[in-house]
Amino acid sequence: MDHLLRATAEAEGRHFWFRGFRAFVTPLIERAVGGDPHARILDCGCGTGANVELLGRFGRSVGFDLSPVGLCIGRELGRFRLVRASVAAAPFPSDAFDLVTSFDVLYSLEESDEKAAVAEMFRMTRPGGYTLINVAAMSALRGDHSVLSRELRRYSRSGLRRLLTGVGFTIVRLTYTNFTLFLPVLATRLAQRWRGLAEEDQAKAEISVPAAPVNSLLTGLLLLESAWVRHFDCPFGSSLLCLARKPAREPSATGT
Repeated sequence: MDHLLRATAEAEGRHFWFRGFRAFVTPLIERAVGGDPHARILDCGCGTGANVELLGRFGRSVGFDLSPVGLCIGRELGRFRLVRASVAAAPFPSDAFDLVTSFDVLYSLEESDEKAAVAEMFRMTRPGGYTLINVAAMSALRGDHSVLSRELRRYSRSGLRRLLTGVGFTIVRLTYTNFTLFLPVLATRLAQRWRGLAEEDQAKAEISVPAAPVNSLLTGLLLLESAWVRHFDCPFGSSLLCLARKPAREPSATGT
């Protein structure tokens, strides 16, 4: 995982995938916080903390991660609202956050930790608040990046829905993303599996920034897709993005 964090720190500002990701999640963040500049936002498994900066544009954000490497990189880059903790046992109070996020974390957790992490996100979200989750999708797309990220599973719509509703969330929005790049990604991943997946320390190329013209073209495609996703769901893609809500508490009945 340290290889992934170091590669991510080098790429996340410019790489087409990260640019597309930010375009996909921003409208859902805006929807979740409802324009409240004091919204309390928690990022679970924050890595280097780049997304804590993104979330900080919409409220008061903090993040945590178990990797000391990711946290060290983040602090070297001037990101200080970061703490070390496990997503399966987060040191934050219940019902404390208006928005809880988890971006590309769940797929690398053992099943018991995956379920514990989702339960923790539900616990920390305030009644009526939201959780925003991004995960790798479609098992046919397993490839070298799966090695780099120590991916244990890729999700389907039904599987992610079942996981989240199982702890009490209601689904507000659930869509695949990176639909426009699906065919080239599929071809690349099939070729990688045919020749044998790379070792972790050799898979860094999966997250390196392409040549500028290619990077700009792919960024443009994802930005166009993000405009589509504001209004419509994608039928398939390499990621799944879900906005879920913790039900509000029913007002107590009072007798007379």
